[in-house]
Amino acid sequence: MRPSAIFVALRFLIHMRAFYTDHFVLPLPPGHRFPMRKYSDLRARVLADVPGLSMHEAPRAEDDALLLAHTTEYVEAVSAGLLDLARQREIGFPWSPEMVERSRRSAGATMAASAAALADGIAVNLAGGTHHAYADKGGGFCVFNDAAIASRWMQRQSGRSAADFPVAIIDLDVHQGNGTASILRDDATVFTLSLHGEKNYPFRKEASDLDIGLHDGCGDEDYLQALTGALDILAGRFKPQLIIYLAGADPHEGDRLGRLKLTLQGLARRDQEVFDFAYQRRIPIAVTMAGGYGNNIDDTVAVHAQTIALAARHAQRWAARDEAAAASNFLPLSA
Repeated sequence: MRPSAIFVALRFLIHMRAFYTDHFVLPLPPGHRFPMRKYSDLRARVLADVPGLSMHEAPRAEDDALLLAHTTEYVEAVSAGLLDLARQREIGFPWSPEMVERSRRSAGATMAASAAALADGIAVNLAGGTHHAYADKGGGFCVFNDAAIASRWMQRQSGRSAADFPVAIIDLDVHQGNGTASILRDDATVFTLSLHGEKNYPFRKEASDLDIGLHDGCGDEDYLQALTGALDILAGRFKPQLIIYLAGADPHEGDRLGRLKLTLQGLARRDQEVFDFAYQRRIPIAVTMAGGYGNNIDDTVAVHAQTIALAARHAQRWAARDEAAAASNFLPLSA
């Protein structure tokens, strides 16, 4: 499906909430490989091309939220600038107050998108997907683990026990969500699914509830077959009240770190399959962008923008079903 065709189909869209952090910019050294620009480019692109988006600045995740997934020592070390050089190198960013603020906002955006999804069916974080952060350390450009934090935050906010508000994390970034798997390893209330390049970073994998490792050069059909199988397993094992979806752009064939060969059309089919899975089961879904390191940054932005356009169409479909259900329950007064 061409992205332009998706945008045309959204002319009469019910609004979808999107949370952004791109104005919290990391002061990175010249030549740093992290694609900071993609976030502002993405917001500009979807504002122009996806009607019906309701844009919101991401709230700040405070310590009480961060401590749901991270140790006190680590949160204090990050916040106070006490990370040693080895821990900064593992994260991939030099410490700065801006790094702390952006990382808190990125986690806050996934928390806010998760809460909005419960009300609206779907919402998006225009960043997030920081799945390499462990309880006591960061890694791979990830400081705080937004999906793990948001999962436990939403369970707390639900007013129910965690067992009565199960959450599924569907991680389709090309890299395994090692930090997420580690944090949630012994938590039966959150199901972690990771579909990733088997030989790609991280080279020491953690055990998710379901890991599907893919061969280098994997293309659309093999990937989608693996995804269908993974979602079938998830459906058989777990009944989530919320899905957090990491929609990485890095499985794209033009990604310099991905090593897979998915086309733009294949990635649209991937996203649609996840959205259909949620729609058919009436499960709210919060979407994060996760990784994307295209040789051409415009390719990465195009993948992310396509995900948001499809998410917006999902919001429209969800709202239309609500409207139809309300209409079917309306009983006119007798004459």
